Amino acid sequence: MAYYRQVGEVPPKRHTQFRKPDGGQKGGLYYEELMGEEGFSSDSSLLYHAGVPSAIVDSQIWDLPDLATVPNHPLTPRHLKLHDLFTDASKSNPVEDRRLVLGNGDVRISYVVAEQPSPYYRNGIGDECVYVEKGSATVETVFGVLNAIQGDYVIIPRATTHRWLPGPEGVSAYCIEGNSHIAPPKRYLSRYGQFLEHSPYCERDLHPTTEPFVEEGTDVEVLVKHRGNGAGGIVGTRMTYATHPFDVVGWDGCLYPYTFNVSDFEPITGRVHQPPPVHQVFEGYNFVVCNFVPRKVDYHPLSVPVPYYHSNVDSDEVMFYCGGDYEARKGSGIGLGSISLHPGGYAHGPQPSAIEASLGAERFEELAVMVDTFRPLELGEGGQAVDDGVYAWTWAGRRKN
Repeated sequence: MAYYRQVGEVPPKRHTQFRKPDGGQKGGLYYEELMGEEGFSSDSSLLYHAGVPSAIVDSQIWDLPDLATVPNHPLTPRHLKLHDLFTDASKSNPVEDRRLVLGNGDVRISYVVAEQPSPYYRNGIGDECVYVEKGSATVETVFGVLNAIQGDYVIIPRATTHRWLPGPEGVSAYCIEGNSHIAPPKRYLSRYGQFLEHSPYCERDLHPTTEPFVEEGTDVEVLVKHRGNGAGGIVGTRMTYATHPFDVVGWDGCLYPYTFNVSDFEPITGRVHQPPPVHQVFEGYNFVVCNFVPRKVDYHPLSVPVPYYHSNVDSDEVMFYCGGDYEARKGSGIGLGSISLHPGGYAHGPQPSAIEASLGAERFEELAVMVDTFRPLELGEGGQAVDDGVYAWTWAGRRKN
């Protein structure tokens, strides 16, 4: 995200002495940390800590929740009912209690409903894109504080220490964890990283932190998810830091967390049905994130507003239905809180009855988050637990005996 920001105090020249305000040249130095992507070859920020950011006093194993997956074999389209995963959120937190729904070597999709604060947490594997389906949360980070509301995407760069504090009503979150960075599509950006005029959103729609957030403390535990030999090549460690990681008095650069609300996405429409790439909002390595928002639909006099049948030759398609009324799925059993998984190698499209019913429609009042992956997705324990088992046969209206 090549959009420069400065928050708090930083020295006029990078990599130079920056002293604490406790006595002129004899004052102690702040500790400068470069947080950057792709080694030293991509976006980065410089953070200035009161304490030593490397000073740990303990390191123990963190036993992660079940991250094992099973192949979608035999190949089957699926309907997963996420709202059945949590019946009591009073003891859940947004980090430790995520339940893995789908995943592969590039991305993992989890769901959580939580009312308790999370521990301090850092994902050392990739960026996180967390969609707030319901409720709200305060997200405290080493860069400052984000306020996340319903409809927000919360983008958290790899290795950002943070924690989630659900609002009074709790928070329901759809968590997309990449093994890479997650950013706006390159086709929306100039060669220097500015959003172009044809982009469906721009810098004004992004809401990063605005001031430092400094906490004091010693022996502070941080849960770290990182690469290893566990399920999916992922393991966890509980690191205890000598001083509080939220001790950054200032930072500047082009790498930082932010929120983007789905209501600020300006849909691209046409006289005839537009393909899914017009709905794209983010991308990672081997996957994309799209959102389908309330919009005016096709206005050719003979248009068919719902999608045509299409074969996912190169990708699996995951649609999370989180608002409104999704026209193409009427008659399938899918409703709010549902996921549809349409795997590569399988032609899919609207329910037959939805095609005629859509003719003449001027608007669709629907809200959905879509993830397309370019490697096959497997089912996590959460996905297996809420598979309705009948969705695959809804187009034919029967299953072979």
